[in-house]
Amino acid sequence: MIRALIQTMRPRQWTKNVFVLAALVFDRQLTNMPSLYRSLAGFFLFCLLSSTVYILNDIVDAEADRQHPVKKNRPIASGKLPIHLAIGAVVVILLITFPLAYVLSPGFAIIALVYFLINLAYSTWLKHVPLVDVLIIAAGFVLRVAAGVSLIQVQRFSPWLYVVTTLFALYIGFGKRRAEMTLLLEKAEFHRRVLDGYNIPLLDQLITVVSSTTIVAYSLYTFSAPNLPENHTMMLTIPFVLYGIFRYLSLIQVNGEGGAPEELLLSDRPLQIAILLWGISILIIFYIF
Repeated sequence: MIRALIQTMRPRQWTKNVFVLAALVFDRQLTNMPSLYRSLAGFFLFCLLSSTVYILNDIVDAEADRQHPVKKNRPIASGKLPIHLAIGAVVVILLITFPLAYVLSPGFAIIALVYFLINLAYSTWLKHVPLVDVLIIAAGFVLRVAAGVSLIQVQRFSPWLYVVTTLFALYIGFGKRRAEMTLLLEKAEFHRRVLDGYNIPLLDQLITVVSSTTIVAYSLYTFSAPNLPENHTMMLTIPFVLYGIFRYLSLIQVNGEGGAPEELLLSDRPLQIAILLWGISILIIFYIF
């Protein structure tokens, strides 16, 4: 039962919450111990909060998941985790998370509450509305970044990163929808109602728009944000971003993957290398030179 609950909490999805640490890294406060501890605490609380969203989503989608070729094996859909125990876990986690969030920062607690309410609306209604569903996913990433900002005394954090985060999240979201369409083919709308509002050509156009705009926005950030080195060395990170975007595009359009972006992040070696090199270059540029 505990294993089933942990599986439903989807710890693999917690990688998304690293966006809470964006303010810490890009505001050059990684070596500021109080800021580091507060940001890590915020990351942990967002992991718990996002897990409640996943549990609630599985409760709402239990019947539909039973018809899905992969999701039918989820603990709630398969009956391994009774719904009443799942609801009890949600209540306990929320009773722990929100008081601790308020102690950490009232602003952080407000953002966490907004994140939870938006995702609650997503799980019960908005995920069935084409385009809005992906916009809500993007909003979740932006709220993670904002949550990280609320935990530290920001000195040099650039608003450009909100723009880049939004576009990047849209890119991942539309890629995920395309992968789902490819997997389920003509039965797509039967398994996920929102897919009835999409088709492959539309998703390809949306992916083209947001991927191109993401590249432009990130490139503009690397030489126009006021907190970056004056020698424009941040532009050296652009090739890693380009490769990451192109690699993900290849995975969803050539390999037919992308239905679970977090799985790609944890399994695709070229993508991991690109992210690692990008991260190392960021640290060198911000904290050494």
